[in-house]
Amino acid sequence: MTDQADVDRALDAAERLFNARGVQGVGMDAIRDASGVPLKRLYREFPSKADLLHAVLEKRDLDVRSAITGFVDANAASGSPRDRVLAVFDYLAGWFAEPDFRGCMFLNTAGELGGTSQDVLTVGRRHKLALRDYLSELVDAAELPEALADQLLVLANGAMATAALNGTPEAAGQARAAAAVLIDAAVR
Repeated sequence: MTDQADVDRALDAAERLFNARGVQGVGMDAIRDASGVPLKRLYREFPSKADLLHAVLEKRDLDVRSAITGFVDANAASGSPRDRVLAVFDYLAGWFAEPDFRGCMFLNTAGELGGTSQDVLTVGRRHKLALRDYLSELVDAAELPEALADQLLVLANGAMATAALNGTPEAAGQARAAAAVLIDAAVR
């Protein structure tokens, strides 16, 4: 087993556990048990749980951004720029329907630890700004007003929170419908 394989297993296990139980509800022993990576090895790679959380959030950021852009490219590639914007909400609908969906890890972690961890807030803000920048690219390609990107981000984040609290994926469709209204109003 390579060092990188151990790191990957630890990050995957920590992400699953943090997502399911929250950060404070998961100890390093649980991550060791779920990953099969010895505790000594975990602490060699991640001297503290905060270091592990930072690495999990960084990995999650890259994974989510890649998943969204990949979905939009694959599912709206031949569509209009408007369709590409709306495809973001189609991605959310699929994500919200996954059995392990518990909401946005960045929003959840910021809610749990944001008052005590500037690092969590920094990584979460960076992730949300990157999503906003992606929405801005889509809005620009559709020749829509720049302010629409911020409005779409509010819709997406609101849908994430609503879907997590309600335990159903319907919020994605509702947010998509609201996004379509905003786009149509901006075109007029």
